[in-house]
Amino acid sequence: MTDTPASDTPARPLEGRLALVTGATRGIGRATALALAEAGAHVIATGRTQGALEELDDAIAATGSTATLVPLDILDFAGIDRLGGALYERFGKLDILVGNAGVLGPMTPLAQIDPKDFEGPLNVNLTANWRLIRSMDPLLRLSDAGRAVFVSSGAAHKARAFWGPYAVTKAGLEVLARTWAAETANVSALKVNLINPGPIRTRMRARAFPSEDASTLPAPEEVAQAILALCLPSFAETGRLYDFPSRAFKEFPVPA
Repeated sequence: MTDTPASDTPARPLEGRLALVTGATRGIGRATALALAEAGAHVIATGRTQGALEELDDAIAATGSTATLVPLDILDFAGIDRLGGALYERFGKLDILVGNAGVLGPMTPLAQIDPKDFEGPLNVNLTANWRLIRSMDPLLRLSDAGRAVFVSSGAAHKARAFWGPYAVTKAGLEVLARTWAAETANVSALKVNLINPGPIRTRMRARAFPSEDASTLPAPEEVAQAILALCLPSFAETGRLYDFPSRAFKEFPVPA
């Protein structure tokens, strides 16, 4: 296997497939929603801002694909449950889940973080993705090639001062996704993978590194193409982490 998820594919390899993208109104989420649409998918886009969702809808229409807009705060866990039921009633399945929504949280010494400021990243970056798994697992199992991709971070593998809430929750997300991959590996066509985008020209990155020259960073559209590749029916591996900066898959220890 090569150290890239890219492969030769038809012009619209996701034609007729349904893709749910969280945090789809800006940055990597928006770019991924458009990449999936350009590949032919009907995109179910979630986000908190109605106006930004409508702008995304117009952009998706320009690709020749269609979208379902879902104004949803990812912290509305009951709303995630309702979304799963609504998707089953309307479509009867789900082919792709991209868990992109995330927050940076406070960049503060651990001992000085207010509990509610720690709980915010925990709920957005970790618990909400578990709720998505809980709600979307049955739908993805109904697909002939269900694919789930979660957006992690290189911070998950470091213990950098002041990055505690973000790093801890991204590390938890990686174990969450890999556990789901292990649980579904031999019982369905579902493949569950992760991606580390690395430094990307986003609002979150600008907040973390305000003095950085954003023009030197890759655009969200670049990493969106790597996410797209992990969503293709032809990508048959599971439980992997694709490191976009190195264009290679990270090797995890083999479970005992």
